[in-house]
Amino acid sequence: MTVDELLVLVSDGLKSPLTKDDILVTDINVSFLKRIDKVFNKGLHYYLDPKSPDVSQEASIFFRKTKFGTDLNIGAKKIVNQFEEFKISLSAISKLAELNIERTLPVFTINQDPKIVAKQIRKELYPVFNPIPKEFLRALISTLAENNILVFEFVETWNKKEKANIDGFFLNPNVIVLKRQQTSFRREIFTLIHELGHYLINEEEIEQLDISNLANNKLSAIERWCNDFAYYFLAGDFDKTFEKIDKADGNNDYHFELVESISKDTHLSQIALFTRLLFQNKITQNNYNSIKADFDDQYRIRQEEEKKKRELDKIQGILKGGSTPKPMNSPLLISTIQTAFYEGVINEYDVCKTLNISLDKLDKYLQ
Repeated sequence: MTVDELLVLVSDGLKSPLTKDDILVTDINVSFLKRIDKVFNKGLHYYLDPKSPDVSQEASIFFRKTKFGTDLNIGAKKIVNQFEEFKISLSAISKLAELNIERTLPVFTINQDPKIVAKQIRKELYPVFNPIPKEFLRALISTLAENNILVFEFVETWNKKEKANIDGFFLNPNVIVLKRQQTSFRREIFTLIHELGHYLINEEEIEQLDISNLANNKLSAIERWCNDFAYYFLAGDFDKTFEKIDKADGNNDYHFELVESISKDTHLSQIALFTRLLFQNKITQNNYNSIKADFDDQYRIRQEEEKKKRELDKIQGILKGGSTPKPMNSPLLISTIQTAFYEGVINEYDVCKTLNISLDKLDKYLQ
């Protein structure tokens, strides 16, 4: 972030915008400092530390990489920074508690066939299939935890101003972060397996996934590999059925019934499957565009209905579901925090804060 970009953010709502002379000074006005902290959320004590911030590659992915698959907005950067710091903190806790969270799966390369890799990894990581997408996602997170892969979710409230323009990211050595998709857990499932692909080839990335990009020839070799891996991992043996499909057109109703059936049995979204048909040249671009436009309209209608319901709930003073949805906690996170508590590394307050639970729920986690 440049100084000029920061000035725009900290001057929001002011009749007279702040200047460099207002913030690049030894003695800064506390009200200006509070505006700066609204951007970085560090707490005022952070700026009083005479020690310079750590700019090593170990400190942040932003020092390890200079280019990402998505042009990240400030909301996305905040989320990434939050989990980067959490990852570092959790790593320290693990060492103090003498926990071993070393990698258990081999490192692959994009020169290897993603279909073959998916078949191999599927045997180790694919859980018992659950027809409910949310529960299948939960099972996937648990299976990854058994292999020392830590998955976090972050939830953004509907009225948050700076929504992160990302769906997920992978941080070395073993952290995957997902954005909770309120209207489509299938999208979140695909994102998780796509990021698992990044973990397998050990390539960090922060990105916003577009399912229609499965057929985009401009994708990098890494993104193409991770997309293919995710498709084959989730499709499993249903890929054989999909391979046998003839050209999709009006004469066979574009195989809608079959696509819908495979979608339910794999949790691959229908648009992801139609995109795969496009990639295989089994549907024309015009027909694909029409189908995608129809799905987009359906999604827009669902979004509008959700917005109207939220507005109605607000008027009535009712929070949807009684509270903001809570992210799923990985069993690996829970077990790490439990062990750290038993070893005296952290206290009860730290347990509640880390697991995002109230004090009255503590007994549930500490037997």
